[in-house]
Amino acid sequence: MHILVTNDDGPPSPTSSPYVHSLVRELQKRGHVVSVCLPHTQRSWIGKAHMIGQTVKPLYYRPSETFDPSPAAASKAQGTTNSRPSKNGKDEEWILVNGTPASCAQIGLHHFFREKGPVDLVVSGPNYGRNTTAVFALSSGTLGGAMEAAMCRKKSIALSYAFFSRNHDSVIIDAASRHSVNVIEKLYAQWPEDRSVDLYSVNVPLVEGVEDKKTLWAEVLQNYWGENGACFEEVEGSIGDEDEEEERIREGEESKASGADSKANGDASEGQPRYVHKHFKWAPRFTDVYKSVDESTPGNDGWAVKEGFTSVTPLKANFCHAATHLYGEELKLSNPETQGESLSMSTLIYQPKQHFYALVAYEDPYVQPLILSALQKLFPPEAYTLLSEPESEASGEPVSLSKLIPDNNSSHILQITPYEAIDWDYVDAHPRSCLVNSYMLRKALIRKHYLSATVEQWVAKRPESVLSSHVKRSEHFELDYAEFLDDALVEAFDLRESLEKNEGKEEGEREWWILKPGMSDRGQGIRLFGTMEELQDIFDGWEVESEDEDEDGDRDDAASNRSADGKDNITTSHLRHFVAQPYIHPPLLLPRNNRKFHIRTYVACVGSLDIYVYRHMLALFAGKEYFSPGATSTSTSTAADTSGSSNTQDAGDIDLEAHLTNTCLQRSMRDGTVQRFWDLELGEERKRDIFSQICDVTGEVFEAAARAMLMHFRPLPNAFEVYGLDFLVDAQGTAWLLEVNAFPDFKQTGEELRGLVAGLWEDVLGVAVARFFGASGRESEGRGQSHGDGTKEERLVHVRHVDLGR
Repeated sequence: MHILVTNDDGPPSPTSSPYVHSLVRELQKRGHVVSVCLPHTQRSWIGKAHMIGQTVKPLYYRPSETFDPSPAAASKAQGTTNSRPSKNGKDEEWILVNGTPASCAQIGLHHFFREKGPVDLVVSGPNYGRNTTAVFALSSGTLGGAMEAAMCRKKSIALSYAFFSRNHDSVIIDAASRHSVNVIEKLYAQWPEDRSVDLYSVNVPLVEGVEDKKTLWAEVLQNYWGENGACFEEVEGSIGDEDEEEERIREGEESKASGADSKANGDASEGQPRYVHKHFKWAPRFTDVYKSVDESTPGNDGWAVKEGFTSVTPLKANFCHAATHLYGEELKLSNPETQGESLSMSTLIYQPKQHFYALVAYEDPYVQPLILSALQKLFPPEAYTLLSEPESEASGEPVSLSKLIPDNNSSHILQITPYEAIDWDYVDAHPRSCLVNSYMLRKALIRKHYLSATVEQWVAKRPESVLSSHVKRSEHFELDYAEFLDDALVEAFDLRESLEKNEGKEEGEREWWILKPGMSDRGQGIRLFGTMEELQDIFDGWEVESEDEDEDGDRDDAASNRSADGKDNITTSHLRHFVAQPYIHPPLLLPRNNRKFHIRTYVACVGSLDIYVYRHMLALFAGKEYFSPGATSTSTSTAADTSGSSNTQDAGDIDLEAHLTNTCLQRSMRDGTVQRFWDLELGEERKRDIFSQICDVTGEVFEAAARAMLMHFRPLPNAFEVYGLDFLVDAQGTAWLLEVNAFPDFKQTGEELRGLVAGLWEDVLGVAVARFFGASGRESEGRGQSHGDGTKEERLVHVRHVDLGR
């Protein structure tokens, strides 16, 4: 790599430029081609200035092979300066110009060193002193040189050494140079190709063991001069200036003479100068600058150097921060002995106020980017740091949060992962700093037989509850083998009575029931029946399927697994828990669409306990037009069944594709299977009434679980969860709750309505995360739905607060 080195401290000198020689020699040791163009004298605090109207002249510096940076060597000759270049082309010569660091970058890039080929990288520095915080960085000639190179479309790095003693230790300086070259090589190797970064500002502390300390991405601390703000000290105008001293004497003589005349004329004010003539000496008060670092929150460049870390700040060539998503992470450097090892990122130990770590590993490619996008929309980049899930963690095992974040009890962390990956011990031990996306106990809602018991207990004590008229009564029973069905239904009085009445009736006159396995999902195992014989046929069919698969030992797992090829792959003994409910007939149908639909409602529960309903609901349609149960005799199968199912011609030969609205089960998919609820042709008044019912039922069922089923639903103050609730509206307009799903399948929403799910996560994180961490989030776009009258409806509607005293 061809590297151009410049600085603002001038040629090597123990008193003014003690570091550049060491860096150049280290770069050369690493095999880089190095060209050097420096100011001929000290040019600190000059920024990115050019001296216009001045002819810049070069000198030619021939460095010594070694350099002693100690103050004792100040009088020692180390290198020579010449007015003309060496006639021996093999001599090492650096260019010195009577200009600024920015001018050195320009001249070095465009007027010298062409024989070495194009410059790949410009390194400005190492500066004699830190360039952390805004006060130093904005005036830095070191940054000015790198900024000028960036303006010339060259990759550039401003390098500064923060010293803590002026007794320069060559061992520490050489270690800093080795470390700096590691940083330089790493930054160059991973430079963003999208031009999002123009230059880097690197600050290296001159401390022992700097090569073993962290290198951290950090922002520039925004600080200011102190209250006084004066950086200059007043001195007598005559000091150091013989011409002005002579002029002052003459003015004094004239003043005496004119003063005598003024008194004689009675005019004492004439001839008095408006200003007292002064000179001003550069004398900034750095105490306030260092104080601002001490008082700042961790995570900025000033703090990093103070703690002995190297800071790296990505910048654009307009003084703006760049690549801010890196803040809070460590730049892992490769050691010379481990050049071939992979490089990874790990997290920073401390972060600014209101900061939190975020482990987002939802394991759903549809949802994962939406969650990350929501975080970016809601919170400024400095407010959080993304963590990577350890690759060593086994699937289905809890992720050890204590290994991911520092040993710091005050560190806040947000975990959004599958339920199985949540470290519940850590959650329990850190109730004020750890927020997770699930409650530990919620069977009272998400298991169908538990939900039935929840509603039953709640309504028994509160018969006026809205649940009594919006949740169908259920019969829960357990069954291991089909032959014991009669015994299992001994206490299912309503079900047995209904089935007995149905005997002998025409199919169109029956009260139909729907059978649901208590612990299945994605619609598996759902059947319709109207008589005891049909119910028995369903269970017998599952038993026969299981026996057939056991006998067919040659079939591979994929062929015998319905979840893989479309079959149920269920047996009575596997399911065990069942719920039977009266089938809702007839359902509400659209005027020009005779397909049955159910409403998917996304619900967010936050803390212990606030319940929110997401206004933008979905309508999920069946694959075929609706007919009364038993009115057709085509097939009981859906995409979850295949030919060869022994119960295909049993149970009344009911075509389930006309009755089941789970999109994952439909074999004959049609356009419009998933639609926005608010776009349905139902009339605005009816849609508002349905939405109002859904809000009431949702709030009531979650309160019922929280108060009546304490052992099976326990909201945590440091948790939130998104549920998918399914409602079916009957022909009279009553919204019936069908089931509650944890970790709902968002993919069924489809690509066209992806924005609906994105808005859900924006609103949920805006409520749950901002409240828990006290973070100051940016307001997301489209938080509400505007109307022509100027009113605005919230997308996430708060339907109930349940005070559980936690």
